[in-house]
Amino acid sequence: METSSVGQAPNASNNLAEMHIFQYYLFPPVYSVVLFFGLIGNLGALYYYIFKIKQKSPSNVYIINLAVADTLFLCILPFRIHYHLNYSNWIFGVAMCRITGTIFFANIYISITFMTCICVDRYIATVHPHTYLQLRNTSLSVLVSTAVWLVSGAAMLAFLLTCPLSAEGEKCFENFTAKEWSKNLAPYSACSLVFGSLLPSVVILVCYPIVANRIARIQNKTARGARRIIYAILAITILCFLPYHIVHLVHLLSRTGWIPEGPWNENINIARRVTMALVSLNSLLDPVLYYFATGHYKWRLRALRFKRKKGVYSISNHF
Repeated sequence: METSSVGQAPNASNNLAEMHIFQYYLFPPVYSVVLFFGLIGNLGALYYYIFKIKQKSPSNVYIINLAVADTLFLCILPFRIHYHLNYSNWIFGVAMCRITGTIFFANIYISITFMTCICVDRYIATVHPHTYLQLRNTSLSVLVSTAVWLVSGAAMLAFLLTCPLSAEGEKCFENFTAKEWSKNLAPYSACSLVFGSLLPSVVILVCYPIVANRIARIQNKTARGARRIIYAILAITILCFLPYHIVHLVHLLSRTGWIPEGPWNENINIARRVTMALVSLNSLLDPVLYYFATGHYKWRLRALRFKRKKGVYSISNHF
């Protein structure tokens, strides 16, 4: 959760507010760029994978679910942009704060879970092709995706109903007290770190370089596509998710008293802000995974080709 003690206008004399003044200039432009380009990419991917691909593969199912999760996240970004432009004053009511805040943080764990599913699918398709042929129907991937949404939905509902809003009336997911952390937030944060961060990150960061090395020995189109997917997901994980997870762990230890109070607490809060901006970039970069890293939906320079047809130029798309 966001836990800065800031919520004042830039001209405030509060030293803490001055230390965090950068957030008012960091979040709005970053979130605006993510919103604009992310919506274009994710809505385009949803249109292509749902309406253009007739026979769905397991990877298609996971990509559709990942794009849905990203689109939900992007739909709540205007509220966060307004919140930071308004100097951390929330005007949309308690219910919208709970809903938008929960979706914001839930997207982090849902996204990395579906990326892990995509990696596993590509690994099986390349290294165990005979097994993959038996599993190629989408029933299993639909079942896995449903389980992810059910577990995530149950966790989100529990969080919405039991967790505090904030320590102050006009704040949203900020300024929680030590008591609120120990009673409500710490258990959720610990579970999300273990099951939503640690396990998927271990699979992606430890297992997939090994998988990529094994796949590198296989010279075919499926193997090349699998390597592109793995490298793309590794890049997104290292850039967007890993810094956030590390700072989240340090932040949790700080708020629960495992790290004693000191001047470094403000540095932790600043790092928390920066990594939250970084983690939002995953919804902008995921379309790159769809477009360039899969064998089903690649853009090439030759994808747009002009043909003269009965004296009229037309554009042909080749994917």
